[in-house]
Amino acid sequence: MAANKTPADISGFWWRKAGWQSVLLSPVAAIYGSVAKKRMVSAEPPEIAMPVLCIGNFTVGGAGKTPTCIAFAEAAKAEGFKPGIVSRGYGGSFKGVHLVDVAQDTAKLTGDEPLLLARHAMVAVSANRLHAAQLLEKHGCNFIIMDDGFQSACLFYDYALVVVDAARGIGNGKIIPAGPLRAPLMAQMQQASALLRITPNHLKGEDASENVIRMAARSNKPFFDARLVSVAEQPVEGKKFLAFAGIGNPQKFYDSVTELGGKVVISRSFGDHYNYKPEDIRQLIAEAREANLILATTAKDYVRLHGLQSAVEGNWLRDIAVFDVRLDFGREKILQRIIKTTRQNFLERSLDL
Repeated sequence: MAANKTPADISGFWWRKAGWQSVLLSPVAAIYGSVAKKRMVSAEPPEIAMPVLCIGNFTVGGAGKTPTCIAFAEAAKAEGFKPGIVSRGYGGSFKGVHLVDVAQDTAKLTGDEPLLLARHAMVAVSANRLHAAQLLEKHGCNFIIMDDGFQSACLFYDYALVVVDAARGIGNGKIIPAGPLRAPLMAQMQQASALLRITPNHLKGEDASENVIRMAARSNKPFFDARLVSVAEQPVEGKKFLAFAGIGNPQKFYDSVTELGGKVVISRSFGDHYNYKPEDIRQLIAEAREANLILATTAKDYVRLHGLQSAVEGNWLRDIAVFDVRLDFGREKILQRIIKTTRQNFLERSLDL
């Protein structure tokens, strides 16, 4: 498999054993960690009169929050709720608070994740998560799912489910910028209600999350398991691809293509939430044609490409193979249990509102 060096590789040392880079950056990490810990422990986030389930993670980068939010949105609807999802809208340009319109909005305006989430529930994007939740309340939502925001203390949550990627765990265990942790691990663990370990179907070998799971057990925090299952909108078996992605962990996507029986001949990785330019697409198309390969990307990347449809000649967008993921929780009713616990915690909190 061929690959090129891109912005996504800059923080690659975060996911390896701590080396000289982490040592060099440790003074800055100590300051960052101190501020992040104080915000998490001491802040008094604003409250809203609805159950709030926060889906977060300990680290930066893709850990599986988006498919987790989607799974809970669908489960909340099945339980009789009208869920609404609060998103920061990372990568989008919109200022203020905005209700996502799948038919009209572009990823450049709202960010890519809100467009994916809005296929399953009403989504409001804003840097102020309280304002986003209030907008959803005005539109009849009665259960809030907060996509990220675990460390920000921007909105009080009744239950915090922290997602952990079994393939990467917490990397070198250091705090930004020496490592991928958003705050000291123990401070984050204390604020979590439970952990969800997500294991990709293609994972072989050591589970990188074992140390975090053991810490959760010692902290009396429950943990649950789900498998990340790859899906494709078209047949994949035996086909050869030029696969490209601008997500937190592009290797996870490349592995999913292989898992479904395809072959990644060339891979091109871009920065997380990368805003593609027409020249990027032209180059990818030319490279794929020269090597007689099919272009392939993730569902998250695909929504970012729609704004470029008219800027690049031809019907290239419809020819791209799109890969997505979903979570399999097995037979355990984990989703329903967490939704009910979130509601119960809210009912207890509401006595003081």
